[in-house]
Amino acid sequence: MTFSTPGRPLRLLHLEDSELDHELTLAHLRRGGLEVDALRVDSEADFLRALGEPWDVIVSDYNLPGFSGLVALDLLKAYGRDIPFVLVSGEIGEDTAVEAMRNGASDYLLKNNLTRLVPALMHAIEAAETRRARVRADLELGVSKQRLHELAQHLQTSVEMERAAIAREIHDDVGGSLTALKFDLAWIARRTDEPEVQARVNGALETVSLAIEASQRIMHNLRPAILEQGLVAALQWMTARFERRTGVACVLRTPHAALSALQHLPAGVPLVAYRMAQEALTNITKHAQASRVEIDLALAGGVLSLEVSDNGRGLSQDDLAKARSFGIRGLHERARTVAGWVDLSSSPAGTTLILSVPLAESEEQPIEPPPVVHEAEDPTGWGEL
Repeated sequence: MTFSTPGRPLRLLHLEDSELDHELTLAHLRRGGLEVDALRVDSEADFLRALGEPWDVIVSDYNLPGFSGLVALDLLKAYGRDIPFVLVSGEIGEDTAVEAMRNGASDYLLKNNLTRLVPALMHAIEAAETRRARVRADLELGVSKQRLHELAQHLQTSVEMERAAIAREIHDDVGGSLTALKFDLAWIARRTDEPEVQARVNGALETVSLAIEASQRIMHNLRPAILEQGLVAALQWMTARFERRTGVACVLRTPHAALSALQHLPAGVPLVAYRMAQEALTNITKHAQASRVEIDLALAGGVLSLEVSDNGRGLSQDDLAKARSFGIRGLHERARTVAGWVDLSSSPAGTTLILSVPLAESEEQPIEPPPVVHEAEDPTGWGEL
């Protein structure tokens, strides 16, 4: 048997007060085919000084003058080094051996039977290498996950910024041009009496009006201007629009006592909550086959929660495990941008999606309640002629 790292000897720290026993241990190791670079120490001070060096394995006697192998094991754990520790003694009992193994010893041997010494050391070293490799893999996986989350958050932020920029361009350029065109067509309609021209102008006005409505809808989907009036107002407008468009009853419940605090939420939180409700209502429209939707907005214990539930057919495990099911995954990543989380539960009786976002106490300052937005109002409009 040879040491697993070729080209260098086995680095052995030997805690032993007997020079004869030390030489006997080295002889067993060499007989087992190991090239050994060993250091013998016999006191707590020497042991602590030696721990600063790189060792492959520690072999310790159980009884030493004013010291013991169990104490050495505790010192090794306190030092924070992951070094295999093998206890060797001529008088160790079963209870002591069990205690040593529970405290982290790799193995224990009797001095009068060192035939297992080499296999025990090699097994302890391999186990330690496997353990360290697993720790490194876990750390690398954690770093990779963190980088992935940071990338997803960056993408979410970049997407929202790009949406806002596009919405501004639509409002300033497309909206302004369409509105000017509508005024020009109306001016032409007022100054002609020819029926054919009037028909053409009226058709063009209708087309421009539809284009304006489409532009407003696109702009609102890109960047909901209604959020400037607060989260409650935005949810009121969204639920009224959803119910009017789909015919599905949609109830929004908000805590009247917390209206002022809900109006003064940290930056980013209203948009995350709005997008979650928007995604939930979109999924309900496409898949749920529901007849009723309930949205509950609450603020308690410094945590904002938004719950969207329906009485539809629910989601199966196959639905949730779809490889391209990015909607729910996107909600999780979006929630992380404001230190929040998303919980999803589903059954044949319906589906419930809950967003939870912890808020700092200083961020819950009361101000005036938000305005109520009636369902007929469209906050993205440019005005009528």
